[in-house]
Amino acid sequence: MTVQEMKNEIIRLKKENDICILAHAYQSHDIFEVADFIGDSYGLSEKAASAKEKTILMCGVRFMAETVKILSPEKTVLLSHTDAGCPMAEQMDKELILQLKEKYPGYTVAAYINTTAELKTVCDVCVTSSSAVKIIRNIENDNILFIPDCNLGEWVADTIPEKNIKLFNGGCPTHLRISPADVKRARAAHPDAIVLVHPECRPEVTKMADFAGSTTEIMDYAVKSEHKEFIIGTENSIVEHLQYSCPDKLFFALSKDCVCHNMRLTTLGDVYNAVSGRVREEISLDAETIKLAKHPIDEMHRLGSM
Repeated sequence: MTVQEMKNEIIRLKKENDICILAHAYQSHDIFEVADFIGDSYGLSEKAASAKEKTILMCGVRFMAETVKILSPEKTVLLSHTDAGCPMAEQMDKELILQLKEKYPGYTVAAYINTTAELKTVCDVCVTSSSAVKIIRNIENDNILFIPDCNLGEWVADTIPEKNIKLFNGGCPTHLRISPADVKRARAAHPDAIVLVHPECRPEVTKMADFAGSTTEIMDYAVKSEHKEFIIGTENSIVEHLQYSCPDKLFFALSKDCVCHNMRLTTLGDVYNAVSGRVREEISLDAETIKLAKHPIDEMHRLGSM
């Protein structure tokens, strides 16, 4: 098959087999072209919940597929590649959080959505990178345990100094590869470009940027901005996607090493195998896990609507 022939066959098979394809923004562009929805992890979970299809294929990583299952327990949820995990989501486990709750009684546990379903079962509220500041600000309790990403947590803490936010060693290995030296080097090479970064980057990198926000916010900013040159400080696939979206603008990677190997595992062939039923992994969560893991997500919605 050619690439186009495979894409055509995927589109035919997903319709025939009643499958909705979700593609996280860090997936390759050929996968974008067969997806029904593209975006950040939690936004995709919401799209899946409202989709008419009874089977959902998540082209992303495991915690994202688990979140889809939490919001759509009645649907069959498939993961595009069985080995696609998230090091940040797996850095902390349930037992560690229970120990932290004992050590810091009375604190509200705020979990980044980039966590496993099991971890969510012992947390009080979830946040996304785009909603974190608003959610944390609206929590009545001033004492917060923020897990697992200390970089995103510090960005939130700097924005809301009135909150007492405890941070722990955790974060995204991909974004941690970006250094202040990368920012200086990129600015020197592209003096007319503005720097857009994800708050999962180190605090010293985020403070050097012109804008910090979620992946979707970074893309929206670049599309809507009158500027013509941008240095992108998140997974390097975003550079490619923006080049397609805005061919009249120039986009440069802040670091050539900002590559998520787990996200890059999924290929167009994997998508074809999943929709054809040849190779597929179904996500399974028991009813109690779904119930407990949904609570912090529901709380996120409540606080986000205030």
